[in-house]
Amino acid sequence: MSGLLLAAASLDVTPPPGHPLDGYAARTGPAAGTADPLRATLIWLSSEDSPGVLWLSLDAIAAGTSLAAELAAAAAAAADIPEACVVVCASHTHSGPAGWTGEIHPVIPAAREPSLYEPLIAAVAHASLRRSPVRAYWRTVEIDGVGTNRHRCDGPHDNTAGVLALHSLDGSLAAMLLDFACHPTAYGPENLLWSADWPGAARAALGDVVVGYLQGAAGDVSPRFTRRGRGAAEVSRLGGLLAAQVRDALGGPGLELPSVAPSIRRTTAVLRVRDLPSPAEAAATVASAEAGIRGRLDDPAARIAQTRLDGARGQALMAAAELPPELELRLSVVTLGDVAWVHLPVELFALHGLRLQAVSGYPITRVIGYADGYFGYVVDAEADAAGVYEALITYFDQSTTEELLTTAGALLRTMEA
Repeated sequence: MSGLLLAAASLDVTPPPGHPLDGYAARTGPAAGTADPLRATLIWLSSEDSPGVLWLSLDAIAAGTSLAAELAAAAAAAADIPEACVVVCASHTHSGPAGWTGEIHPVIPAAREPSLYEPLIAAVAHASLRRSPVRAYWRTVEIDGVGTNRHRCDGPHDNTAGVLALHSLDGSLAAMLLDFACHPTAYGPENLLWSADWPGAARAALGDVVVGYLQGAAGDVSPRFTRRGRGAAEVSRLGGLLAAQVRDALGGPGLELPSVAPSIRRTTAVLRVRDLPSPAEAAATVASAEAGIRGRLDDPAARIAQTRLDGARGQALMAAAELPPELELRLSVVTLGDVAWVHLPVELFALHGLRLQAVSGYPITRVIGYADGYFGYVVDAEADAAGVYEALITYFDQSTTEELLTTAGALLRTMEA
């Protein structure tokens, strides 16, 4: 074997029913069954003389710090590589189990359940990762009809998907690393079935190939203005739309990347938690948001008003909680040829993702959220001033947001040397 080597595995890690789902505070019951499988997908790129990088993508709302560390250790053991070479990413489906990672934010209290996360970790640790030579090709694909900015449909949104296609030496497609920025919320809070949502449907529509899905800068991006309903039919429709546009792009030429192992570099950002309002001020914000509720929730304007109320209530919970003064966020950048992936453990707004792309010295930069931990939303100045849902429950003010982006941009630049 020589050059770039691939090992890929897609594990069905769907829990049994009877456990709480994560993602919506309005849910009223535990999981009643399975709509489609939840998966842990491993894409490991290496060479004979380098451990390279292993992406582990999990169908979950998030992989909190503890779960991310446990999964990184398990994947590293399966591949016999250092844990620092593993990046753990969550798809952010709102129909996965709360018990894998536990409480990710005071908005939705949850507890870790050993009966759920221990089998998940064991499955990853025992994954079969046989390597074989591949060639890597890159495509950036314009995607229409899946997601938009969820505050206004003409707002900021990177509507491209990044596709790393990995071909066996006989030319067949062996695996794919696919990233796109959009909340997987075709299922709503009324759903009580496990589901990977539309990313899972996209994987299934792409056929018999291992697809690792990475969620992008989706903090303010969702199908709110594109979906035609809620439920299984819409999951299939949106996933099929994404898959069809990716499949069409695969029929055309791609950028061939070097046959070398990718490189990874990490840093830690220590960020101050913002000053929260007093309980009385938080209660006044809740009352104001309650006064704005009107209309049916399938109407985008009514949905925005409801989410603002959810945010106001969440902020009140944060104000009452004992939050730490600082949080430690692990950031990483992976590079392969002209392509860089910057990974952050937050829900970045689209404008932030576009900014990181603009400051990068790489011709192609993909911004990935929900990676190696979870520390909530990072909002832009306009959203902060407007007091939208995400701004009400963020841990960070605008100066700290600037610090995070500066740190991520600096890490990108170190990879250029």
